[in-house]
Amino acid sequence: MTLLKPSPLGGKKDIRTVGRNFQPVFLIAFTLLMTTGIGVRLAYLQIVEGAKHRSRAEANRVRIIPKQPERGNIFDRHGQLLASTRYPRSVYLWPMAHTKAGWSVVGSLLEKILDIPKAELEKQLQAAGPNSSSLIRIARDLNEAQITALKEYQNELKDVEIHTEAVRYYPRGKELAHVLGYTRELTPEQLKQRQESGYRLGDVIGQMGSEKAYENILRGEWGGQQVEVDGAGRPIRVLGEKQAKPGNDLNLTIDLNLQMAANKALGKYNGAIVAIDPKNGGVLAMVSRPTFDPNIFSKQKLTQKDWETVQGADHPLVNRALSAFPPASTFKIVTTAAGLESGKFAPNTVLQTYGSLTIGGTRFGEWNHAGFGPLGFVGAMQWSSDTFFYQVARAVGGPTLIAWTRKFGFGEKTGFEFDSEETRGLVPDEEWKRKTWKMPWTVGDSINMSIGQGALLATPLQVAVMFAVPANGGYRVQPHLLKDNEEARSWREPVKMKPTTLKIIQDGLRKVITEGTGRVLDTPTLPPVAGKTGTAEAWQRGVKKNHAWFGAYAPVDQPEILIVAFTEHSGGGGGSLAGPMILEIMEDYFQRKYPGKVSAQ
Repeated sequence: MTLLKPSPLGGKKDIRTVGRNFQPVFLIAFTLLMTTGIGVRLAYLQIVEGAKHRSRAEANRVRIIPKQPERGNIFDRHGQLLASTRYPRSVYLWPMAHTKAGWSVVGSLLEKILDIPKAELEKQLQAAGPNSSSLIRIARDLNEAQITALKEYQNELKDVEIHTEAVRYYPRGKELAHVLGYTRELTPEQLKQRQESGYRLGDVIGQMGSEKAYENILRGEWGGQQVEVDGAGRPIRVLGEKQAKPGNDLNLTIDLNLQMAANKALGKYNGAIVAIDPKNGGVLAMVSRPTFDPNIFSKQKLTQKDWETVQGADHPLVNRALSAFPPASTFKIVTTAAGLESGKFAPNTVLQTYGSLTIGGTRFGEWNHAGFGPLGFVGAMQWSSDTFFYQVARAVGGPTLIAWTRKFGFGEKTGFEFDSEETRGLVPDEEWKRKTWKMPWTVGDSINMSIGQGALLATPLQVAVMFAVPANGGYRVQPHLLKDNEEARSWREPVKMKPTTLKIIQDGLRKVITEGTGRVLDTPTLPPVAGKTGTAEAWQRGVKKNHAWFGAYAPVDQPEILIVAFTEHSGGGGGSLAGPMILEIMEDYFQRKYPGKVSAQ
């Protein structure tokens, strides 16, 4: 019998043969498969998506630092500067370059030097975000002491930069505040709305007036720098630069000298003065009081006193030339047109006037409490007889009077560039009264409307458009500020009326000056003038304080200037208060344009 010998290791002999050659093959195949997959993936990343990843890597190394453009200048019609740029020294921070550890030193130093709370600086950095590639302005208008201190600590403030920047400046700020408006940094809400248009954190935008209306023209195009940064995001060197493109300059229709004369004439009174070219609607002057200094909005931060200046009880930011008030007896131009064009009255109509008229149980008084005897349309305009126009309104009725009111442009915006600031005014009618007062239209409503009272509201600019109709021979014009606005200059809407109607209105406006309520303008220092006074009853804080109006144009045969003066709650009359204002402005205009000449009356 043969005995089995033990294995050399003392264990049992392995007699299995199945699978002994499979393990090496599997390992080799798995390795080849993994290597092939990795190779394919690397090839995909390098060949297919290589450009994209190289771009991402480059973006981590290279940052684009935007550079804000300089706004265009604004000039008057003669090239006199109205808005420009000044260049203060400002402090900027790199949000991406600040770590919490570094910020404890930098923030404390800046708080001490700039007198800005550290928490406020942190708020600005958080708004930009730690990965922002934009410099963030934290202070403007540095004084010499601040600049010196920043330079002394420049080793600790390596990521703080001092730059000269372009800031809006208005040489005649208060006199032109409502014409020019102002610029201010975007609010967070505005930034969200305009980010797609290229606006950035800290960018400025026109917030009012011409600055807002012509933002796209004035703004310009951003430039920037390519800056190489280190791993911490700190700038190392500038790789390239694209110059910012400045905005385009604007030439307005405003005559600066006339604007200054209008400011002086309005004086201490709240209200507005508008002067236009009656042929094409170009605005020569637009003054509103109370006013403000738009330069304060160029500050980094407004003080409490600044806010009180622009947010006072009299609302200085409101442009009263575009706000609505009862137009008073200036509106008798419209009532005359409605009466003559209705067919109810002939051009030679004469009506008896009275101390008062009782209509529908209500007594409507004459402004002189006595009447003027029998008058025709020209005489009624001359003396501004209320009872004459009451009778006209009663005869033509509300619908006809309302229709003619709209033909002269009331109740709608004029097309002026400041669309968001201009009100439509109000032309009341049957529908409006039922909706507002739950009452039907009455003859009393028509009578009040006939003398520019009741619920009727119009802006000084709308009143100027009304006066332009008789001044230029029967056309509504579109008031505008941009000098080369050919579309506005050529817009003329005919107010279709008989030549006799137009002539009676023109003759009536001339009689107002030569023999009526506006004789303050009947002077050898002016060429022949035509115009109309108005005094609107109004109440302020429980006290009756009238609005005063006066509209006038000259020369009568070829008008080249039309002025409307309005004083709010002044308590005076149109002829006695607003009239002298127009006299002062017209004398300035004609003496400058025709020095040494006195036109015969």
